[in-house]
Amino acid sequence: MSHHRSPGGHERSAALEEAVDRANTRTVSSHRLPPPPSALRGRIVVAAVAVGAFAAAGAGQIGQAATDDSSDVQLANHADGAATFNGVGGDTAPAPQILAVSKTTAEGSAEAAKLLRSQQLTTEREAVEAEKKRPKFVRPAAGDFTSGYGGRWGTMHLGIDIAGPIGTPILSAADGKVIEAGPASGFGLWVRVEHADGTVTVYGHVDTFNVREGQVVKAGEQIARMGNRGFSTGPHLHFEVWNPGGQKINPLTWLNARGVTV
Repeated sequence: MSHHRSPGGHERSAALEEAVDRANTRTVSSHRLPPPPSALRGRIVVAAVAVGAFAAAGAGQIGQAATDDSSDVQLANHADGAATFNGVGGDTAPAPQILAVSKTTAEGSAEAAKLLRSQQLTTEREAVEAEKKRPKFVRPAAGDFTSGYGGRWGTMHLGIDIAGPIGTPILSAADGKVIEAGPASGFGLWVRVEHADGTVTVYGHVDTFNVREGQVVKAGEQIARMGNRGFSTGPHLHFEVWNPGGQKINPLTWLNARGVTV
């Protein structure tokens, strides 16, 4: 079997292969960009580095914010391995703010304290002055002097009588302490007051009384009201004075010696 070769076939095959190679080269080259110049490549690298740094900074800020938002939540591990979250909710009231007291406020408080103390001292001084001026002995009741100490109607009258309307105030003749207030034979009702030196003053035939046993009274303080109880011929106060030994003495003499007239 013999092969037939066209005339000039070798030359045609070589030319064909060369044409194919050129076509392939153009195809590949048409899809490939030429490399950028070296200066342009440097600028691209710098820009990439800057973009990366900016992105890293942003990521760090976001991470810090996430950490801050979750700082109020704590993860607690129990012995059984379960995890629970403990934290403070967003509705929790903020901690109270401690404000320093200003110097002006402190000075104002000091001035107020001084003013209060001054007022207290003034009140105390006025009370002392009032106590000094207060009478220590007074007439036991307003009214008419109707009977003195001594013999009367064949008997001994051991006090003085001051007549007046029922309800006339009866006053303690001196400072003292009430030792009895209530019923008394012959007097209906009476009040007895013991004084610092042991003297006792007696107020008889009273209609009502407004003190109790053990109560401290001052001279001029109301202790009862005038009445007509007991053996009485009309509304009046029967007033007696008993010395520390219990002897009944003349009330008029006792009052006059202390600057009181009846």
